[in-house]
Amino acid sequence: MTSRFVRLSLATLISATIGLTSIPAMAADPAPAPAPVAASAASPSSAPVSQSDKATEKKLKKQAKKDKQAKKKAEKKAKKKAKKAQAAEAAQ
Repeated sequence: MTSRFVRLSLATLISATIGLTSIPAMAADPAPAPAPVAASAASPSSAPVSQSDKATEKKLKKQAKKDKQAKKKAEKKAKKKAKKAQAAEAAQ
């Protein structure tokens, strides 16, 4: 009974791994979207954004979001501390 369960678990794990390996490949190689004609005619001087520029922009956005969340958390913590101090002062 145990060996059947082990074989079934192993088979499930292997099939799940095989099934999931194709997902990153599909995500990494998206189908190219057709470029709008009006936009390319309107700004012929602007070069298309390269993949590394997109990655850099994404990292910068992620870092900005992280900084914003840290600032918000610090403000919330300070507000909570001030409220706690005010309540302790009022109790005395």
